[in-house]
Amino acid sequence: MHLSNEQLLELPIYALNKTQKQAFLASQLSFLDNHHLQHCGMYQRLQQGCESISPLTVPLFKEFLLTSITAEEQHRLLTSSGTQGPTSKITLDSETAQLQSRVLTKTLQHWLGKQRLPMLVIDAKATIQKKAGMSARAAGIQGMLFFGRDPHFALNDDMTLNIEVIEQFFEKYKDTPVFMFGFTFIVWQQFIQQLVQMGKRYSFTKGMLLHGGGWKKMQQSAVSNDVFKQQIAQSLGAISVHDYYGMVEQTGTIYIECEHGYLHAPVWSDITVVDAATAEPLGNNQAGVILLNSVLPKSYPGHRLLTEDLGVIHGEDDCACGRLGKYFSVLGRLAKSQVRGCSDTFS
Repeated sequence: MHLSNEQLLELPIYALNKTQKQAFLASQLSFLDNHHLQHCGMYQRLQQGCESISPLTVPLFKEFLLTSITAEEQHRLLTSSGTQGPTSKITLDSETAQLQSRVLTKTLQHWLGKQRLPMLVIDAKATIQKKAGMSARAAGIQGMLFFGRDPHFALNDDMTLNIEVIEQFFEKYKDTPVFMFGFTFIVWQQFIQQLVQMGKRYSFTKGMLLHGGGWKKMQQSAVSNDVFKQQIAQSLGAISVHDYYGMVEQTGTIYIECEHGYLHAPVWSDITVVDAATAEPLGNNQAGVILLNSVLPKSYPGHRLLTEDLGVIHGEDDCACGRLGKYFSVLGRLAKSQVRGCSDTFS
């Protein structure tokens, strides 16, 4: 049975078991398959010749404007944060934007609590003030600002450390819980490494750092997740560190790292790991390409996505943290765009 947006929002985030979740997802995804086939001519053409509905590969959103709404219905246009080459363009109507925002809110409140905490944004304020189309990075910061209060921006507009602002934040909130947010490579290179070079250390008594993206650059710099967390503990004190995984093509869907170091799929989405050559699903603890399903994209056909990321699923419904659903790790990016679905044959 197809659920309304209000019914979707009532679902428990990490409490449906495998059988319950798969039944729910199958119904919702089937509805979205038909919806986008009816309302997106390009999606219909991409699916021609496929024996069954084929997931779209992420690069297709860079090549085509895939939308299931009219220009008049467009509420917001999101673009991916890539600095080179074409970017993905994602069209949102007000309904989809609201649904994605409310799902993100519910997910983050599970981890942060409902009380808005003093916030240190590990980026420059200029990032969110650019008038051109909103980048995924800017959208990410804007979205996270809702969960904090009294935001302080740790970097100057030229991405250098604003030590005065950081000192002010620490003096004001060193004895209270705080929320920090930034993109992984920026947190590491522009923030933590600069603090180390300056010999600066802070001792927050309690807080959470949520960070995501940029692990490709981190791996090139030979920085592991453990090293990242160890250095943050040395520089900032009692800060719990949680990575997250997500992409502009499925905005609102976010996979957050639990206390045991695993990313978790919330109830509105699911992950499959497939073989790069055959696109056949792989079992647990087998590395392959990440395929993501989400029930949130209603204004564009982003509900079934074959990513360019490598990952491994460790299990389902049995993580030591107690949350149900699949839990997994992201291993990095494909060296090249090696995966092609049925829909990629269109030209």
